[in-house]
Amino acid sequence: MSKVMITVAPTGGMASKAQNPNLPTQPAEIAESVHRAFREGACIAALHARRPDDEATCNADIYRDINESIRARCDIVINNSTGGGSSGDMLKSRPDGLYESNFEERLKGCEAGAEMATFDGMTFVDVHGGKEIVVITPPSRCETLVKRIIDRGIKPEWEVFAPNHILQDVTRLIQKGYDKPPYYINMVLGADKGFQGAMPYSHDVLTAMIAALPPQSIFCVSAIGPAQLPATTQAMLLGGHVRVGLEDNNYYSRGELATNEQLVARTRRIAVELGLEIATPAEARDIIGLRQPVANVVPDVA
Repeated sequence: MSKVMITVAPTGGMASKAQNPNLPTQPAEIAESVHRAFREGACIAALHARRPDDEATCNADIYRDINESIRARCDIVINNSTGGGSSGDMLKSRPDGLYESNFEERLKGCEAGAEMATFDGMTFVDVHGGKEIVVITPPSRCETLVKRIIDRGIKPEWEVFAPNHILQDVTRLIQKGYDKPPYYINMVLGADKGFQGAMPYSHDVLTAMIAALPPQSIFCVSAIGPAQLPATTQAMLLGGHVRVGLEDNNYYSRGELATNEQLVARTRRIAVELGLEIATPAEARDIIGLRQPVANVVPDVA
């Protein structure tokens, strides 16, 4: 197999500092946390933006601040989310008592000059903070979102939560030519307690999702909470890449709050013990098929 790519997801759109004070939410905090994770072996940063009050947003100016702050420190691959989160600018109230994820706000995640953008092309219900949030992405919105990503010269990270997400819109859009191989597909498992439409982690679920991948795909596995460690280890054994970080898991072990760099360092150690090599950002760009970053990027700042 090619070298293992470790993605760090430092913030996410749901967790709060009340849950884990180590969670970075503001641009300088996120950039510092990403840089520490980079030095432990992360080659991709999957980023969410937060407002000054820590609520979720896809505001392009905030994303741009995060991206530029990271670029001043290291050459890690930057992936901005178009999922947003479960609070703040991402929510619209509905007359039926539900909340709806703000699709127009999600589109702004493509506007800050990232190399990749997370594409969540499915319709599901996010249950968070006592709210039921309908995330509506029918085929027409899938086309709008992926066109926006492609038109900006950004590589989609096709994010899926269940086998049907791979077999339906992801495969349909790939077959329509909205991406070039290799297709980079991130499988999120263990989110079933908060997302109606997601799957729990198990060996059988993961292998079924791998079997459903389109030809010329490479896959990454993310897993929520205690599923993170076994799922990412299994993913590496099966030839995949992995995502870790506080977006998905607040704990290093039972009762011990984690930092992003701790989770990345543990993943690197496991990979090395399995006889695998860790990809650098430049190698990740070659694996995924990305253009190299602009020439004025600072390679690393101590």
